[in-house]
Amino acid sequence: MQLPTNLAAQNYQALRPATLPTDGMSGAGDAIQNAAASFQETLASAENASIAAMTGDADPHSLVQALTQAELAVETAVTVRDKVVEAYQEILRMPI
Repeated sequence: MQLPTNLAAQNYQALRPATLPTDGMSGAGDAIQNAAASFQETLASAENASIAAMTGDADPHSLVQALTQAELAVETAVTVRDKVVEAYQEILRMPI
């Protein structure tokens, strides 16, 4: 049984819009973007609290709280990175 090449081309053309990028981010892309923005805000807050503590404008409690939040954010980012690398390595080990 032979399939005409036009049929294959028509099917490909019909499915092509599903593979094209969209204008906006969707689902996971939005979540990653929001997580990165939150991570950046947390680190900036810790940096500002550290600067304020060095100049004597902040109390030690707010400094410790900001640094603890920054430490937790960095540990979370490292854990996510490790899981992504582990998943990528697992995909590479899959037989073809």
